Amino acid sequence: MSKEKESSSPSKRGRRPGSGTTRQAVLDAARTRFANQGFTDTTIRLVAADAGVDASQVMQFYRSKEELFAAVMAVPVSALERFDTAFEGPDEHLGERVVRAFLRAWESIPEESQPLMAMLRGAIVNENARNQLADFIQSRLLEGTADSSDASAALRAALASSMLVGIVTGRSVIGVPTLSEAEVDDIVAITAPAIQGILG
Repeated sequence: MSKEKESSSPSKRGRRPGSGTTRQAVLDAARTRFANQGFTDTTIRLVAADAGVDASQVMQFYRSKEELFAAVMAVPVSALERFDTAFEGPDEHLGERVVRAFLRAWESIPEESQPLMAMLRGAIVNENARNQLADFIQSRLLEGTADSSDASAALRAALASSMLVGIVTGRSVIGVPTLSEAEVDDIVAITAPAIQGILG
């Protein structure tokens, strides 16, 4: 028997860990990966390898990297779906849909908005959390950009995400009076053309 086979034998003996134990191992591995490498560079395969499971097993628990990220950050999947639906529809209304999606996500029912708000507040004081949030938001916007292969696409996604996070922060964290009191429709009317111009 080769050394490789000898070293691998003990891991096959005994009782397999339960699904709860495996899920926690996946979450722990993903948390470390996201913290060290960010959203973009973390892959399901890397997380699976770190957790000692197959990638297919990770996908049984979480249907996508976005859902895995949401679980790590304790954000409901329904909140993520708000971002996804922003990219469904005519390109000429993309700016409006994206701005509304961001505002609704952070100002929706408490079950959705509170975890997002906690993530945003944490990002203000913690560099790792800040990098993870920024990378995630930029990645989502980049995927929805009309031509993500364009050399300037990453910069445009970064600019748009910075503007949107700034609006949410000013409105809900810092509490800039005029911004906090403004109607969503008014914010959308002013901001959407700028976001449209950047992402379109």
